[in-house]
Amino acid sequence: MARDSRFTEQSQDEREQTHFEQAISLLTTAVTNDWVWLVAALSVAAILVAIYYQSHPYPAYGAGLYLSIAEKILAHGYRPPTRIPGYTAEGVPFAYPPLGLYGTAVLLDFGAHPITLTRLLPGFITMIAVIPFYYLAREIVGSSFRAGVITILFAATPDLLQWHISAGGIVRAPAFLFTLTGLYYGVKLFQSKNRQSLVPAVVLFGLTLLTHPTYSAFFGASYVLLYVFYDRSLIGLVLGAGVAVGGFVIALPWLAYTILIHGIEPFIAAAGTHGGLFQTPSPFRLLSELGRPIAAGHTMSVWYLLVLLGGGYLIAQRRFFLPVWFLLSVLLLHESRFSFIPGTMVIGAWLTVPHNVGSDIVHHYATRWLLRGVTAGLLLLMVTMGGFYAAGTPLPGGTSLPSFIDNEDLEATAWVDKEVPTDAEFVVIGDAAEWFPYLSNRTIAVGLWGVEWNSPAAYQHHLRMYRRLSHCHTQTCLSNQLRKNNVQPDYVYVPKGSYTVRGIRTHQLPRMRRSLLHSTDYLLVYENQGVMIFRVNSLSNETASSSRVSLR
Repeated sequence: MARDSRFTEQSQDEREQTHFEQAISLLTTAVTNDWVWLVAALSVAAILVAIYYQSHPYPAYGAGLYLSIAEKILAHGYRPPTRIPGYTAEGVPFAYPPLGLYGTAVLLDFGAHPITLTRLLPGFITMIAVIPFYYLAREIVGSSFRAGVITILFAATPDLLQWHISAGGIVRAPAFLFTLTGLYYGVKLFQSKNRQSLVPAVVLFGLTLLTHPTYSAFFGASYVLLYVFYDRSLIGLVLGAGVAVGGFVIALPWLAYTILIHGIEPFIAAAGTHGGLFQTPSPFRLLSELGRPIAAGHTMSVWYLLVLLGGGYLIAQRRFFLPVWFLLSVLLLHESRFSFIPGTMVIGAWLTVPHNVGSDIVHHYATRWLLRGVTAGLLLLMVTMGGFYAAGTPLPGGTSLPSFIDNEDLEATAWVDKEVPTDAEFVVIGDAAEWFPYLSNRTIAVGLWGVEWNSPAAYQHHLRMYRRLSHCHTQTCLSNQLRKNNVQPDYVYVPKGSYTVRGIRTHQLPRMRRSLLHSTDYLLVYENQGVMIFRVNSLSNETASSSRVSLR
């Protein structure tokens, strides 16, 4: 009986060991399964997009110019318009890459509501972009587990959410999707020597050129880096050149038509604004770009701090590609929406180290699991921070993803569309100015949107005027700025209470209303809870006879 008892106990131990090994085997299989990580990352992306949608009855930032272009395309029977009216007295040239704008026009033609479209479409496309990014990360880091963690982090990165789920994502999100997919085929082309990737790479570069210029620049610069790190052969050089030439051939009809109508000047002008298409490399600028976000204490400070730690770890391991890609993106493009494509991979490669260390590095079993718990907790924290950001309430305070318009703006612009002469010009204070020409079918005398296609000087001039006017809180300030800049609009559109200027929240003081009401230069013609509209009678004899801003 004793022997039978010992045998039973031994069998029980063996069965428990077998069950444990089976559980570990199932867990290992799940961790290395692409679908598990794709579903996890897509779920995180879907939750964050849903949070944004529920917390934003109106889309974040602006898309009025894009919608104006799309409607102008429809009005021309899908023929490209020459200029887009409403955005300054002269309008702006239609030199934009057309693909996203024509896609928007088609959706509007099929009955899509413009506000709903700019709330829903960018988030949906951004969610889809998670898929090519996962496969891109897996090709570079060589592990489904690491790629999965990186992709979850990618889906929650605030600066990537900012640019792609907001209203302007109707154009930027497709460019983002094309770029990520093209980079995946670029890695296959140069690292894996998969020559079948040439055709999709060419097509995707062409689509990116037809959608957004700065994404095209990032696409091209990244391909050069992939070639330098992973190939450096004559065949690789020929294939890379083939991607560039083939992409431009696809975009050639649009480029040729635009140059024929407008000349090369709009492209040169746009490349010289927003800090320039490519930035001049400088160690001091690099330190500023990396140090300033950390010192500011914003939500992205955590990302910047971790990317510096991760970059140091990878350099110590003599794995230079990802740190160099991140730094190149910072130096050349001055846009975190590009630098944190490799940046999230840098962070993820460092975060996943505790999950792969062996007993020769960390001897104590409990210590290894403690490190893994800390990593999981940090990832959860960053996803949570991304959720707060999507909801418009980043953890350090302030606002994120602000809406440029609200219900009061829609009511006010509807009144303008109905009651104000069609040739009237407005000065609009605050970021509602971006939407105003589209919503009201009237012209703004001062506005930077689209003016970069005229000239860098025009863009800087309008940007300065817009900022100074939008920070006026008295009639005296408003009138002085209008006189100084030789602008005499027919009406001024003044927000009440909270509004944004270039995305930064500010507050209109009550004295602005009082001072305008007591001035003989302004007559109140419309008011609701959030907006005042004044007709401008006369500013004084000091105002020059020419009332139109003309700077090209």
